[in-house]
Amino acid sequence: MKVVVVGAGLAGLSAARRLVASGVEVEVLEARERVGGRTLNHVFADGSIVEVGGQWVGPTQDHALALIDELGLTTFDTYDEGDYIVSLKGKIKKFTGDTFGLPPHVLVEVGISQKRLERMAAKVPLDEPWTSPKATEWDGQTLETWLRQHLRFEQSRDFWRAITAAIFSAEATEISLLHFLFYCHSGGMLDRLMGTAEGAQKSRIVGGSQLISETMANQLGNHLHLNEPVVSISQTSSGVTVRTTQSEYSADAVIVTIPQHLIGAIAFTPPLPTARQQLVQNVPMGAVIKTVATYETPFWRDNNMAGFGVSLDHPVSITFDNSPPDGQSGMLVGFFEGAHARKASSLSVQERREIFLNTLVDLFGPAAASPIEVVELDWTAEQWSGGCYGGHLGPGVWTQLGKELCRPFGLVEWAGTETAAKWNGYMDGAISSGYLAADRVIAKSRT
Repeated sequence: MKVVVVGAGLAGLSAARRLVASGVEVEVLEARERVGGRTLNHVFADGSIVEVGGQWVGPTQDHALALIDELGLTTFDTYDEGDYIVSLKGKIKKFTGDTFGLPPHVLVEVGISQKRLERMAAKVPLDEPWTSPKATEWDGQTLETWLRQHLRFEQSRDFWRAITAAIFSAEATEISLLHFLFYCHSGGMLDRLMGTAEGAQKSRIVGGSQLISETMANQLGNHLHLNEPVVSISQTSSGVTVRTTQSEYSADAVIVTIPQHLIGAIAFTPPLPTARQQLVQNVPMGAVIKTVATYETPFWRDNNMAGFGVSLDHPVSITFDNSPPDGQSGMLVGFFEGAHARKASSLSVQERREIFLNTLVDLFGPAAASPIEVVELDWTAEQWSGGCYGGHLGPGVWTQLGKELCRPFGLVEWAGTETAAKWNGYMDGAISSGYLAADRVIAKSRT
């Protein structure tokens, strides 16, 4: 049996690895000149490695953690000692725990609304969100609509808007309430999604997260083909022909792992069903610009600061200590997300850098104004991603088109983190989706 895998990110390479282990002949086609998809390492002048794409793994991300171990890679914990910082109504405050420095009345309302949202999220089936008892009601409104109806204080709503941008790199006005609830359930609820010590931001990979893909790619040898965007997929009852800008490949099945909106750029023969065509037009990517500054030392630690900052005032809304495991140099990472990212993408690199550094100065003091180096990546400008962290679904999409996400199209199977039931939108979801797609292909070959 021969299978073509489209995309050499975590989903595609995980699928290929599973297929090869089962004795299947595989060809992996990647549009970029590199592997890794939405993970990408950057090397600073001093040799320090930092991720300018996806980077964290955490508890219950079992597929990612197991794969890291299988590949002989190691992890280290995100630095999380000391005070956190929040910028709220022009005032900078330190806080610990999960209070976010919010006024007591706002904190109470946020806590109540979190419990309510999580009770709702628990009722959303991960494999079939559209079958939730209130799916039509929840999918018929945005998260913003729900916030306006159920929260009294504007600061409470602003908090959830900021959290939404941090998790989805999209605005509460853009996301279906059902999608928000599904995503919360998919990632183990909000504390896990937002957390560091025991949450989704707990650990990083020594040497950078792109190493996961690079290590898998090395095992494929000449069965990996870079710089080959797929332009068409034609299938008959007996097989599939995949054409790229460079070559043509014949196979018994295809696994497509690229972001949903990019699927529409491929010419399918026969054409995709109407519902599938509609779906690929309705899963936009989030907007994010990730920026990292490196310093001689992690100076904020000397002031008992963890490097974690949240701002409801700045275009850079969240920061983390992103220093290497030995702590010999210091790194701070920050994100322009959602509407802030879309606005910032029209600015020059220098203008964005000034905004980023000014935010760091406000949060961590004047020493932040003088980094050794700064690197950024505007994921909205990446042709073969079109944004990050993942795709999101607006009102009506889950209930009208959600069934199409994983429904096979003849000999074509779909994968990618947007198709995952658990840890949707994360590296773990990408890996598990690749495994599931490979298993489906293998099962069909044995019938």
